Amino acid sequence: MCGIAGLIRFGSGSERNIERMKERMVHRGPDGEGTWHNADGSVWFGHRRLSIIDLSPAGAQPMTSGSGRMTITYNGEIYNYTEVRDRLLSDGIRFRSTSDTEVLLEAIERYGAKEALSLCKGMFAIGVYDRETGEITLARDRVGEKPLYYGFVNGAFVFASDIGCISVLEGFRNGIRTDVLPIYFTHGYSPAPYTVYEDIWKLEPGKILTIRPPYDKNSIVRDTYWSVTEVAKQGQKNLFRGSFEEASTELERLLRASIRRQILASDVPVGAFLSAGIDSSTVVSLMQAESTQPVRSFTIGMEDPKYNEAVFAGEIARHLGTDHTEMYISEADCKEVIPLLPAMFGEPFADSSQIPTYLVSRMTKQHVTVSLSGDAGDELFCGYNTYYSIERIWSKMKWLWTPLRKTAGTLWKYIPGIPAGKKSYGSILSASSPEDLYRKMMETSGYSMNWRLPLDKSRIPYAYTTMKRDLLGDACHDVMLMDLLMYHPDDILVKVDRTAMAVSLETRVPLLDPDVVEFAWTLPVDYLRTYENGNWTGKRILRDVLYRHVPRELMERPKKGFSIPIMKWLKEPELRAWAEELISDKAIKEQGIFDPAAVKELWNNFIEKDIWQTQIWYLLMFQAWQKQAGRP
Repeated sequence: MCGIAGLIRFGSGSERNIERMKERMVHRGPDGEGTWHNADGSVWFGHRRLSIIDLSPAGAQPMTSGSGRMTITYNGEIYNYTEVRDRLLSDGIRFRSTSDTEVLLEAIERYGAKEALSLCKGMFAIGVYDRETGEITLARDRVGEKPLYYGFVNGAFVFASDIGCISVLEGFRNGIRTDVLPIYFTHGYSPAPYTVYEDIWKLEPGKILTIRPPYDKNSIVRDTYWSVTEVAKQGQKNLFRGSFEEASTELERLLRASIRRQILASDVPVGAFLSAGIDSSTVVSLMQAESTQPVRSFTIGMEDPKYNEAVFAGEIARHLGTDHTEMYISEADCKEVIPLLPAMFGEPFADSSQIPTYLVSRMTKQHVTVSLSGDAGDELFCGYNTYYSIERIWSKMKWLWTPLRKTAGTLWKYIPGIPAGKKSYGSILSASSPEDLYRKMMETSGYSMNWRLPLDKSRIPYAYTTMKRDLLGDACHDVMLMDLLMYHPDDILVKVDRTAMAVSLETRVPLLDPDVVEFAWTLPVDYLRTYENGNWTGKRILRDVLYRHVPRELMERPKKGFSIPIMKWLKEPELRAWAEELISDKAIKEQGIFDPAAVKELWNNFIEKDIWQTQIWYLLMFQAWQKQAGRP
């Protein structure tokens, strides 16, 4: 895991500015750094190294291929690099190192980027220069574990792992995209391909971007080498035909193979996060099953029992026999993280579980350099209660004549006594399908506050608004796919990557192995959930795998989530003073984006009526980012 950067035709300050970019992301690669440029100085690559595989100088980057044709700057890990290496050796390629970087580079030169990346199982973001054609190729892993930003600054093409590396460039004056802000205030992040800045984009998962001389916007070509939507469609057309027990056995086999690859692809210590949840407990239990030594597991807890899962995680660790480390965090520990968040993420990002995720990463880094996590279980195996709520609500709505529902929705906001925070819920009544209902439920909370911002969803299409109705044939699978297209890569994976890399910890997600993902989409919906005691329970098949290693009674507890009582703290003197300074009339007026009266109404409603909780944190994180970025 590392940090990458590139400047193309930036001008006379290229060397100075590539160093600025590298300095901005030292945390992504504290073990080494490198710079490369082509013969005429028009292309500059930078790299910060976190040494994981081949710790010697032979694994350093940027790296040039044996033929001298191609140069790469690369962030990530290829877990099956030894298999790809063996194929290249049989084709006559010779290697100078034992690094996965060289394997990836030689594979791209030998087979082309699209075929090479299709061979690789891993997480990555890459930039490659082809000396013969002058082309720059950027690519990102299948599901978006590793970040990659690109765009134009003063007409020059730039790319980086960290958007903050781009904003520190000399002459950077890219404005804020106010047309994207309504999406941010709906979800708490800007979904790919958008960022908060004009002319700066996120490369989407599974994509390849090629830019050719003269390196302008018209010379960009995009391609797809892997699509989770196509995987889901093909999977649901070709359902697994075996029994539930056979499916569970196959899932365990695939997960163990994924975990084995991820453990072996490292020359540094590997551990795992362990909560009391199904996902991380499954990963740790299979990780321990694959190891002859106790694996390292890590948990944080809180004194407040409403937010503490450390006791239960400890019981699971003792049953599995892991070498377990836990740390209890205080309110003060959490509050100390808040000022670090804007620089950590580089653009507005407001999932408040970013705070405990940073703290568990910081503690884990004291013991290991790589940690496995249990992310993606909910999206792949129907874990969120929202999925069942959508089906339940739609089953009651769909019988009403659509024009009648739309009329009722229009009249909703005029009904006396409707709380301010629910005035726009009437739009939900106009939903045309379960998928449309999910979109409207997500959008309502963000759009219902009068931000005085432009809102033209037709001009800014994104995953929640572009997926076709009834794509997969059932609501559960459709909303799972919607989350895997946007929420998971743009919220969950961003949160884990940025917080862990802030302390130079590499995180890996075994459930996102392409074999596991592709298999998951072949499963019938009744393999994913079960109806017990009047309620739907998700992750049926994942639970079955886990219960082969951990007693069921250890897991059957209410999930507390990886959360903190941030809204309670915001009403207490210390954080309240911080918040009120960020959203003061003076600050809002100087900024010139929001309506001061709307912001004041939002804050007062939060303090007095305890509503708009989510939007308050979104607003504060935006304001804190603006202040840190030096924006007016």
